[in-house]
Amino acid sequence: MSEVTVSEEGIITGNTYDKYGSTNPVVRRLMSAFERTLDQLFAQSDPSSVLDVGCGEGVLVHQWAQRLGERRVVGIDLQEESIQAGWAERQAPNLEYRVMHAENLPFAENEFDLASAIEVLEHVPDPEHTLAEMARCAERHLLVSVPREPLWRMLNMARGAYWPALGNTPGHLNHWSRRSFVGLLSHYGQVVEVRSPFPWTMLLVRL
Repeated sequence: MSEVTVSEEGIITGNTYDKYGSTNPVVRRLMSAFERTLDQLFAQSDPSSVLDVGCGEGVLVHQWAQRLGERRVVGIDLQEESIQAGWAERQAPNLEYRVMHAENLPFAENEFDLASAIEVLEHVPDPEHTLAEMARCAERHLLVSVPREPLWRMLNMARGAYWPALGNTPGHLNHWSRRSFVGLLSHYGQVVEVRSPFPWTMLLVRL
């Protein structure tokens, strides 16, 4: 079961369902493909530093920080109890967490090599502005993923979830097909990789 989580400001931040640690065989199969694809694109970007927007409980940024050794990794997200509890459990010398919104990032131009937003842009009220800020702060690459629509909502309804909202996951404000997401990201740089681990869309963009 999943439970919706809400920030101290009343913003839906996601849910407490641990998709990375699930023992459900179907979820494990889907997440294995998701993580394998993400790992391939991350390796291809070969970042010297990382800003992860909407890092959640820190699962990915902690893995990346361990992988990158002394190279700088910063994860940001909203103030919410389960998020900060995850941060406390996932520490590394080169990893820094900050509480902040995704808009108007307080970082310098090209301060990071890579900016990522993994399962985040569907939640933000102004994804174009958030992407522009990420592109400003990153020198070489953006790495982003979102649920693939309308497939995501169809799968929710098929499993009997969120029927009153026509299958829309709580907190999902934005919805993209693979084609529309590629079109959006092409405004910020060259889309060099498009992957579709079921049921997501994942892109690597060269700035």
